[in-house]
Amino acid sequence: MDIPAQYNPGEAEDKWYRFWEERGYFRAQVNQAKLPFCIVIPPPNVTGILHMGHALNNTIQDILIRYQRMRGLEALWMPGTDHAGIATQNVVEKALAQEGLKRQDLGREGFLKRVWQWKEQYGSTIIHQLKKLGASCDWQRTRFTMDEEYSSAVGEAFVALWSEGLIYQDDKIINWCPRCRTALSDEEAPHQEIEGCLYYIRYPLKNRLIHSPQPRTKKSKPRNRKLSTFEHIVVATTRPETMLGDTAVAVNPGDKRYKKFVGNKVVLPLINREIKIIADKMVDMKFGSGAVKLTPAHDPNDEILGKKHKLDFVNIMRPDGCLNENAGDYKDMDRFQAREAVLRDLKDRGLLEKVEPHQLSAGHCYRCNTLIEPYLSRQWFVKMKPLAEPAIEAVKKGRIRFHPKRWAKVYLNWMENIQDWCISRQIWWGHRLPIYYCRECEKIPLNELRRMISALDSEDIKPGKPGVIVSRKKLDKCPICGSSGIYQEEDVLDTWFSSWLWPFATFGWPFSGHQADGKGPKTEACDIRRKELDYFYPTSALVTAPEILFFWVARMIMAGLKFVKKIPFKDVCIHGTVRDVRGKKMSKSLGNAIDPLEIIAEFGTDALRFSLASCAGQGDLFLSKEKFAMGRNFANKIWNASRLVLINLAQAQGQTPAETFLAHTDLCIFFQSNNLALPERWILSRFYTSLKTINRNLNNYRFNDAAGLLYAFLWHEFCDWYLESAKSRWEEENCRLVTYKVLEKSLRLLHPFMPFITEELWQKLPHTGDSILFGPWPHVQEQIIDKKSESEMESLMEVVKAIRNLRSVINLGSAEALRVCLYPHCSNFRKIIAANRAWIITLAKLEQLDILEKNVRPKETISDVTANADIYLYFGGLIDINSEQKRIKASIERQARVLKIKQENICRKDFLKKAPPEVIKKEKAGIAELEGALRRLRKMSDELS
Repeated sequence: MDIPAQYNPGEAEDKWYRFWEERGYFRAQVNQAKLPFCIVIPPPNVTGILHMGHALNNTIQDILIRYQRMRGLEALWMPGTDHAGIATQNVVEKALAQEGLKRQDLGREGFLKRVWQWKEQYGSTIIHQLKKLGASCDWQRTRFTMDEEYSSAVGEAFVALWSEGLIYQDDKIINWCPRCRTALSDEEAPHQEIEGCLYYIRYPLKNRLIHSPQPRTKKSKPRNRKLSTFEHIVVATTRPETMLGDTAVAVNPGDKRYKKFVGNKVVLPLINREIKIIADKMVDMKFGSGAVKLTPAHDPNDEILGKKHKLDFVNIMRPDGCLNENAGDYKDMDRFQAREAVLRDLKDRGLLEKVEPHQLSAGHCYRCNTLIEPYLSRQWFVKMKPLAEPAIEAVKKGRIRFHPKRWAKVYLNWMENIQDWCISRQIWWGHRLPIYYCRECEKIPLNELRRMISALDSEDIKPGKPGVIVSRKKLDKCPICGSSGIYQEEDVLDTWFSSWLWPFATFGWPFSGHQADGKGPKTEACDIRRKELDYFYPTSALVTAPEILFFWVARMIMAGLKFVKKIPFKDVCIHGTVRDVRGKKMSKSLGNAIDPLEIIAEFGTDALRFSLASCAGQGDLFLSKEKFAMGRNFANKIWNASRLVLINLAQAQGQTPAETFLAHTDLCIFFQSNNLALPERWILSRFYTSLKTINRNLNNYRFNDAAGLLYAFLWHEFCDWYLESAKSRWEEENCRLVTYKVLEKSLRLLHPFMPFITEELWQKLPHTGDSILFGPWPHVQEQIIDKKSESEMESLMEVVKAIRNLRSVINLGSAEALRVCLYPHCSNFRKIIAANRAWIITLAKLEQLDILEKNVRPKETISDVTANADIYLYFGGLIDINSEQKRIKASIERQARVLKIKQENICRKDFLKKAPPEVIKKEKAGIAELEGALRRLRKMSDELS
């Protein structure tokens, strides 16, 4: 066979991906003769560039899709991208800034035109990169959340919720990003630990003046204006600038320090507004001074107390983060400038008692990382409790399963405490709320308006309160009064409002498309899409990251049950977060990110995929660039082993033509009708034993366990043991047939993990079919699993390992011909040794192997013991005993020092607390290995003496 000595990943990857795509091998369709298997891709942002989180997530999905496709299922991987409202608008605004422009300079329509131009030019970058990863998506189905068809689904969902009274508008404290100038959900404002301060401020009590202070003038100096002569109450806060909007001071009713103050009033410093002191059990007596200021318009907890105690809500901030007229002298200052000015003025007046360092957790915009401002704003919300109840039940009853199971508890905890969803965003790019306002309708008498509304004959129009209309279709005039003086709501919907419809909207739901001329429904096309939804939905599995469990997963479950009356998927596989070796989450801003495209260029796509799958356990992944060398080395091992087999099969073609290899389709008959040698019986049994476990791992979403078993079987059992023994037995036809069968089937098992190298090698082997892509996946042959043969072979392997260890300890090279004798512990093992003497000689590279009748140790030998035999290796004339003893002694001392350091390190509390579990596990394994090595060295030293 003309097979290169080295594997060229780049050449193979481009060739085979083009081959698969051009032949339409990734396409799926309704096929009642097959069971469906469907995954919808977590749609990457249209601004996205492949990062290691994408690489992990999509590798896992592709493994599942290729596995199920080879099993004979109709496998659909639905691709698409998300319009990513805030992220995309930020990108385009930055591009405009380089031209000296703002979006306001273009106007809304002009700006949206620029965004669409950007999307057409750059929006498919992530798709091309996913193809480079080997993703076998049905690309002809690619969806975009702002496509016309998909937008109709968004409108349909909004109207349905509106009709049931589940959408409402209200003034609430929300997360506000002053940079993006939009509301954000809690999930879009992840908290970060920051170093802040706790400021203790004196609030003077009303009418408790002890000495009258000098009146303040603009020219008077700070030292003449101290108000410490007032009786005061001290409050502690982390955001002193918000005190300008305080409307009360609160203490705990059980706090004896402040009992006498409850009901009194204080004079708000710097503003001189009188506010009362109230008592509430929500106040933590141990925090700060035990007294807190209440700013209901700028803190979610204060908002709760403000509503409970009917306090005023004073908003002191504009949307840009600067203070408004309610802030008095601090108007127009940025919030952080205002903080410095407030603190300076408090200090001047003697009202700043002390400042303490204080670590706090604060929300940051998930797009621009700006510190979030809790902000009282009028927004649109969805009532979530009614939607959450059936979604909770679906998980509790096991209709939806989480992998790992612990995530079900996290999901249920969030769902059972769910808050209403703020769905409005103050940006331009996105699905504009389908709400219209009519100025003329507001003037019509209510009874007359009701009559006009009742006369409406349109399912697309859903009136609200007077002057408010919700419509599935864009309106140019009022459908109630006919006025052209209507205008649409400025806000757009939260990006996730479109994404939560993804599992069914991607199939064309609600099937309301029309022909190009707008006349009549696409009945045939809609019928096809409905059949696809019925066939592929509910989808089979969802693969996602933990950080979007609430963003997306929970909401998709609610949407599926609400709009389609079915769960959206049966299994939720949640993989870990990609971190560096120190345990920090990978991030470009931290400079610890690894570019998967660079890894592909250096190591190959298969190496990247297999390395990621090997690390994809039940927790987070701790990655370094060096870890991908494992995948590359494995690819090279498979290539070299396959090359060896192919060359030898080609040389033996006259003895065993290709048709012979293909003829043995039923390995059970072949296995039972041939008197196979132990190595052949063992490798076939090990293959099917491994296959059973690999199937179980893949079905349970344990990708690292499946990858680890494939690695162990192919590298160690097939290559290191079986192929090594087969080299001297190629003249045996059974050996050739078994080698071919195991290699060909192993490549099929490996294909979902390493699609390119397996296709390249499989095409060179005798095969049927056009591509390994369609397998088929091997079936477990229980009749071939032979535990007796496995046990016998393992006992022989232990003997070979022991001989190799003896050779290594006294520093004898692998080329040195050795003489070994052994004493079997039982007659049965004696027979096994006698039957496989040649196999042991070949694998252990021996000149002579003797079987002792009595267990008498020969002179000038060193020994080892296995479970079934005592082994003696002759060293006479091969080594200088004195020099060897010195070398072994030095090695013992060196390794003992290393062991002591490792043992001390593993006992350190700070190491155990901070080190990732993977590092701790590696350290413990290293200690065990050193302890074993030291035992062997000391034993050898004694025997050489």
